[in-house]
Amino acid sequence: MRLPDEQLRAGHIPADLYRQLPPGTDVRQIVIVQQAPRSYTGPIVLTLLVITGSIAVLLVIAFVAQIVAASIVSVLSATCGISYSINRTSKRKKAPPTLGK
Repeated sequence: MRLPDEQLRAGHIPADLYRQLPPGTDVRQIVIVQQAPRSYTGPIVLTLLVITGSIAVLLVIAFVAQIVAASIVSVLSATCGISYSINRTSKRKKAPPTLGK
């Protein structure tokens, strides 16, 4: 038995705990309670919530910036005559002309 856990599982009381017992204590009736192993569920869920919240905040900021930019362009075009246009070229092919008509 090399580790204290092995001693506790085998029912042995380590020397440092044995010294802490009051005199006259029946060693056969002692129950040693170990601390439960740490649960990592809480920190993992908290990390995922922080990441999700950060992404949501960035998306809201991007959406608000888009609305602000669109309103600035509309105000400038109405007051100063500045225009913003998007040219969309059509990639449709024209039908070939018919010979008989």
